[in-house]
Amino acid sequence: MTRTVVIGAGHAGGQVVASLRQEGYEGEIILVGEEASLPYQRPPLSKAYLSGDQPLERILIRPEKFYADKNIDLRLGVRVTAIDRNARTVTLDSGETLEWTNLVLATGSHVRRLPLPGVDLPGVHYLRTIADVDAIRAEFEAGRKLVIIGGGYIGLEVAAVAVKAGLDVTVLEMEQRILQRVTTAAMSEYYHGVHTKAGVNIHCNAAASEILGEHRVEAVKCRDGAEIAADVVIIGAGILPTTDLAEAAGLDVDNGILVDERCRTSDPNIYAVGDCTNHPSALLERRLRLESVPNANDQGKVAAANISGKDKTYDAVPWFWSDQYDLKLQMVGFSTDADTEVVRGDPEAGAFARFYLRDGVVVAVDAVNSPREFMAAKQLVADKRKVDPLKLADESVAMKDLL
Repeated sequence: MTRTVVIGAGHAGGQVVASLRQEGYEGEIILVGEEASLPYQRPPLSKAYLSGDQPLERILIRPEKFYADKNIDLRLGVRVTAIDRNARTVTLDSGETLEWTNLVLATGSHVRRLPLPGVDLPGVHYLRTIADVDAIRAEFEAGRKLVIIGGGYIGLEVAAVAVKAGLDVTVLEMEQRILQRVTTAAMSEYYHGVHTKAGVNIHCNAAASEILGEHRVEAVKCRDGAEIAADVVIIGAGILPTTDLAEAAGLDVDNGILVDERCRTSDPNIYAVGDCTNHPSALLERRLRLESVPNANDQGKVAAANISGKDKTYDAVPWFWSDQYDLKLQMVGFSTDADTEVVRGDPEAGAFARFYLRDGVVVAVDAVNSPREFMAAKQLVADKRKVDPLKLADESVAMKDLL
């Protein structure tokens, strides 16, 4: 009998094992995950789970009964220490060795840790896992001073939850503007205004150099000498692909585990999916490494189909989302590819879409509380459709009429 071993029990790994059974795969399936929890959704960690609006059972991707019913062997709280490609085995930290016919790397990503003095003081946190958020929630008390290092989406989502919970929130961003690496100056300005109005203190061009305190954190010192008082610190400095097992096994790695359009690595018996991968995009005519749930799920489905004997390729339109306050931001494509911007709707009313075009073709959109524009943009980007900018900006012209 064949056996597929999946390393990593996040979105991508959880999707692979579910899709294998949906594809009719009858071999053994073993899912190995470092965390003790069943596969769960990560996006709510910085939003609804952090705020307490969603309990743990609500963020599980599937209930435990699903895995038992589908005869999926869960090995949770277990770490893979080595891959032997010749013997087709993986070794667990318990010393157990598992044989495999097909191997899937869904190792995801890990937080970028900052080498700051004082970073190990009590009260300093990163946010990536349920355990991280549980520790942070225990520190969330109204009136306490929270300093968030990093003005990206995770940092700002945490800021939105924290200020609503009554904390005194300061965001330190080393770049000239928040969200500088991921969106346009106009969108950065919009969200800067939203957070400032909510009571968040945002300092740009503010690089943390040291975390101060004797027995626990007391302040964050910046390179310019400024000190910001802090009872709690959360570091949101981005994530890095987890590729150590792949590298040690001799697989091709370059800003992620290199895969083809079928999610195969440089070893045809080993697949890789999710945040840890770097894949070709025929649509965008370049390779990409994406950090998104849609990418993880879609790649998981493709890998499972190919392991099951089908022939399926991956070339999805990249999309992402972020929830802050009552604003749902849905993003398609990459605004950096554009030469023109078109605004549809009213930013002051909290519902608008900023379309990005190159040579008249829609290449990306940032849609705030605008689901119709978001859905249409996915189609426009996929079709590489040229659109009249005046019609795109005119709300009296239905989006469906532009498709």
